[in-house]
Amino acid sequence: MVACMTIIAIILKSLFMTYTLMLLARVLGSWIPQAQGHPIMRFLAHYTDPYLNFFRKIIPPIGGVLDLSPMLALLALQFLQMLLFRFLFS
Repeated sequence: MVACMTIIAIILKSLFMTYTLMLLARVLGSWIPQAQGHPIMRFLAHYTDPYLNFFRKIIPPIGGVLDLSPMLALLALQFLQMLLFRFLFS
């Protein structure tokens, strides 16, 4: 039973880390206008924009330029991970 829980924890942690890295890459890539058409950026946008758009509705860009929603999205993702691990593994 312990081995099964360990495997589940490793898989969940890997999924959260992968999505966090995808979000960070999406945010950093958004600072480079020439990168927007790149297939990797389109892939990242396809999988991260629905999640980011939820937070963009809560915090609209300041002055139409400064988008703080990714910070809230990353914090929420980390909070969700903490809650999930506390619930499943305590």
